[in-house]
Amino acid sequence: MLEPVRTIELFQKAPSPMTFYAGQIIFREGDLGDVMYGIIEGEVQMWVNGKVIETLYSGDVFGTGALIHSDFQRTSTAIAVTDTQLGFLDRQRFLYAVHQTPMFSLQIMKSYSDRFRRLKSQASLNN
Repeated sequence: MLEPVRTIELFQKAPSPMTFYAGQIIFREGDLGDVMYGIIEGEVQMWVNGKVIETLYSGDVFGTGALIHSDFQRTSTAIAVTDTQLGFLDRQRFLYAVHQTPMFSLQIMKSYSDRFRRLKSQASLNN
């Protein structure tokens, strides 16, 4: 079974990944999004309302929500912590990957479920 990041690499339109440097903003909360990302190498922090809510690592995916919601809006800010290489899929290629590779869909859902569990765990520790 392919990992989501490997699937992204296979289906992305451009032949090479995007590179972001440490401290560079990948997208901002409220931006319109037209691609999702998979971390090939590096670390990315996700921020909401000026606070870091999680750090993502190689193999993690993010930005999918903007492709599946009708408003295409980003609900967080993503910032590269280290020099980072990201695979990416636009909405058309994302839907193609979902259709052609059902396990990709399951891995995306598992990724979001794992992240939600971590956030719930953090929230319960902070209360």
